[in-house]
Amino acid sequence: MDVTAILDKLNSAQEEAVTSDRRHLLVLAGAGSGKTRVLVHRIAWQIQVEDVPPHAILAVTFTNKSAREMRERIDQLLGMSLRGMWVGTFHGLAHRLLKAHWRDVGLVENFQILDSDDQLRLVKRVMRALELDEQRWPPRQAQWWINAQKDEGLRAAHIQDSGDGHIATMLRVYREYEASCDRLGVIDFAELLLRALELWRHHPEVLEHYQERFQHILVDEFQDTNAVQYAWLRLLAGTRLRVTAVGDDDQSIYGWRGAKVENILSYDRDFDETHTVRLEQNYRSTSNILQAANAVIEKNSDRLGKKLWTESGDGEMLALYAAFNEHDEARYIADRLQQWTDDGQRRDDAAILYRSNAQSRVLEAALLQAEIPYRIYGGQRFYERLEIKNALAYLRLMLNVDDDTAFERVVNIPARGIGERTQDTIRQAARASNTTLWASSVQLVAANRLPGRAKNALAGFIQLVGEMAQGSASLKLIEQAETAIERSGLIDLYRREKGERGLARVENLEELIAACRNFQADDSEQPILPQFLDQVALDAGDRQADEDQDAVQLMTLHSAKGLEFPLVFLAGMEENLFPHKMSLDEPGRLEEERRLAYVGITRAMQKLYLTFAESRSIYGTESFNSVSRFVRDIPSDVLEEVRLQNTIARPTSYSAGAISSDIGEDTGFALGQLVAHQVYGEGVILHFEGHGPRARVHVQFAEVGTKILILDSARLSVV
Repeated sequence: MDVTAILDKLNSAQEEAVTSDRRHLLVLAGAGSGKTRVLVHRIAWQIQVEDVPPHAILAVTFTNKSAREMRERIDQLLGMSLRGMWVGTFHGLAHRLLKAHWRDVGLVENFQILDSDDQLRLVKRVMRALELDEQRWPPRQAQWWINAQKDEGLRAAHIQDSGDGHIATMLRVYREYEASCDRLGVIDFAELLLRALELWRHHPEVLEHYQERFQHILVDEFQDTNAVQYAWLRLLAGTRLRVTAVGDDDQSIYGWRGAKVENILSYDRDFDETHTVRLEQNYRSTSNILQAANAVIEKNSDRLGKKLWTESGDGEMLALYAAFNEHDEARYIADRLQQWTDDGQRRDDAAILYRSNAQSRVLEAALLQAEIPYRIYGGQRFYERLEIKNALAYLRLMLNVDDDTAFERVVNIPARGIGERTQDTIRQAARASNTTLWASSVQLVAANRLPGRAKNALAGFIQLVGEMAQGSASLKLIEQAETAIERSGLIDLYRREKGERGLARVENLEELIAACRNFQADDSEQPILPQFLDQVALDAGDRQADEDQDAVQLMTLHSAKGLEFPLVFLAGMEENLFPHKMSLDEPGRLEEERRLAYVGITRAMQKLYLTFAESRSIYGTESFNSVSRFVRDIPSDVLEEVRLQNTIARPTSYSAGAISSDIGEDTGFALGQLVAHQVYGEGVILHFEGHGPRARVHVQFAEVGTKILILDSARLSVV
């Protein structure tokens, strides 16, 4: 039999993985090592060489896009359509099973699937029926808790009431939520997997049927499986089926949403006669980039171990830029991107990656100023995010209580008992009297035309906004923002929202405070709040690039997994930002942060820039963080430090350089002058950029080298 087409252009490790006849196989596929090719060619090998019928193969992926790509590549490789083969996501395959066995799992024949928004609405309905205060018990937190239990394979009946008040309340919601779903004939996404697991557990005859049907299971992205997915796979495999698991423990970055890196680490213990193949040859990145990635990930102790290498040559060295603050960092990145496109490169071949969503605001502003089209991958622009729109609505109400749009947006956010029925009454009254929603609300409360509970809730909102607005004109912009975010209850609402999303919302609100701190009004004679809101509206009006437009990609590091770009910037490489400050206190989180750094580095194909800011006000307060430990882990012989005047040298301390001929007009300082800084100590002025108090000044300090500072915030004194 001619197997040239299947084995052609495979390296030795890939060929070993494709042709292995061992019962169970673990393929440790490093970043850019061709794991999809191995999966596709292994399936083709089983069908063409081992005579496994297509309908006896079950291939599991994590996205519908991956499933479609796998099927298309198999069809193309074999020159035939394999309609009988089961290829799909865990959720898609579970849905297929439940549709075929709806009676066995206690569902109605035409059961419906709730998406995340529908599920949240049902949770809210349940909590209202239980008379739970949504401010104390945020529905989204209850939704997250229910899904987390299901991901562990736990129903409400399985969970013991330990006497903890929070757990007891969540259990009440979970029980009533389960009952509501059963009455309505609906299930959520987490329920798909749990019911599929229960199908195997409670119906051995059904399990046996599928164990006889399938001969081989192949699982992609195995490091991302959660507890219920792993249990489902182990039950289906039993003692009969062969299993191929393809994944990378070094790219396990979704622990916060239930993924368990332990599944891949314990694979050879749970599946007998496992043969492990390591795919270490990388086809994406240069050798310098891979050396950096290897050095970072080697610091994690609990890993299966591999070392990426390439035949594509050393390539350019990694560039490290030390910015004096986040605005300088963003400007530097915009400058490099402009140079990239001036050299004839495409913008969509470049990506800016960051740990926290909140970092995008300053980066977006720099790209807008430089007129560089950009697109937020898998997310929204800063001022389009829900929590930011809510905070801005409160600021608008503080400025003008008759702003109907702002009123409607936040009258019941956080939930305060002003439901849709009450809001409809307010709208009708406003139309009838041709007045604003605020005025009609005041009238309804004064005339006692609402039920007691609704009236009290609306009166409380009116009082809250009135108190927030009173005297706000005399406050600084940052104080107005803090009032809006804290007095409204928004910050507490999102702090109670568990998981990565809740944390991101809090960080975004704190970044809004930072935006207010740094906002420079155009007209000092006019109130600053309306100027800020006008600028925000103008920024929001500058739309993202269209899908077909050549544009720079911005995204979080989590969103970047699976992608690759010739040019990559890793922004914010500082302690407490990356690794995130929350990871330092939770077991296992620092290791996951290190894996996230590994993922970020290996997105780069040709050139990688690492940037950090020596001072940053990203969360509303000025902080001075050291460079990230992940940068310090990178060998010095693959890393260059970008210096002033765009020169480059190996990372050491900053050198003084030549003194510029600029005279520092209107700054109160002069070239060569000896000055003192409260943090950096004594130094000599080398260079000025601009004039007046907003000028940027380069100072050579004795202890820390050259720093670039803005004069009006640097507080320099003459020695």
